[in-house]
Amino acid sequence: MSDLIDIELASQTDYEGWRAAARMALSAGISPERLFWRVKGDAPSFLATEQLPEATELRPLTVSKSFIDISKRVICHRDTERFARLYRILWRLQDAPRLLGRSSDPDIVWLTACNKAITRDRHKMHAFVRFRKTGIGRYRREQFAAWFEPTHYITELGSPFFKRRFPNMDWVIVTPEKTAIWDGHTLEFGPGGKREDVPADDAVEDQWAVYFRSIFNPARVKIGAMMSEMPKKYWANMPETAAIPDMIAEARAREAAMIAAGGSVPNPLAATLKAQSER
Repeated sequence: MSDLIDIELASQTDYEGWRAAARMALSAGISPERLFWRVKGDAPSFLATEQLPEATELRPLTVSKSFIDISKRVICHRDTERFARLYRILWRLQDAPRLLGRSSDPDIVWLTACNKAITRDRHKMHAFVRFRKTGIGRYRREQFAAWFEPTHYITELGSPFFKRRFPNMDWVIVTPEKTAIWDGHTLEFGPGGKREDVPADDAVEDQWAVYFRSIFNPARVKIGAMMSEMPKKYWANMPETAAIPDMIAEARAREAAMIAAGGSVPNPLAATLKAQSER
């Protein structure tokens, strides 16, 4: 077997770098098992002694827009083998253009699961980011900051939503790997940070708690479903969640009281009206 070829990507979400390298590798006819993918800063394999050759003529790719869209999301997954597995799927697509439709194929099972995980993680970011006011900036624009811990590398993928949602305020979203910065004109990304980089609370905290209590329906509380939709890992960043234990306890107490009270006596008027309607 030939020596491995080392491919270094600029970052964990370097889709353009992966795409360019994958295209060169395909044009050179290099099979998936010969490529060693890594991110800048990671140690190369001692077996990877070659570099990717420059292709004199890039081969046209046979790939659907669906795969392009999915691969842009899956590149954000934390699976360390994602670069290699995406290339293997791309390699196979050249001879099997309908591969994505084979739902039981191991590579497609993996691709589908990763895509769902990224979509779910992005949804969690949109739902659970809580901004805290930090001051007033230029042009009297309010400034806000938020801390969020995504499961995958989705900061760049999920941040444009907030640019559209809050265009008239300056904000930063700090995550362990990357920080999103919006100044009203440009969305930029910088190094990650720590929870301590964001203020602990602000005046809006109490408003969130009051609103959350007002929409809480004790008759419909389903703890398992709630924990699945809003895992505890996000609670520390959400002011309203401090009230959840008390609200659950109150709901259980009210449920127990209703059971102890027994059924209510039927309204006699209802029976009379029913009898009249059946005549």
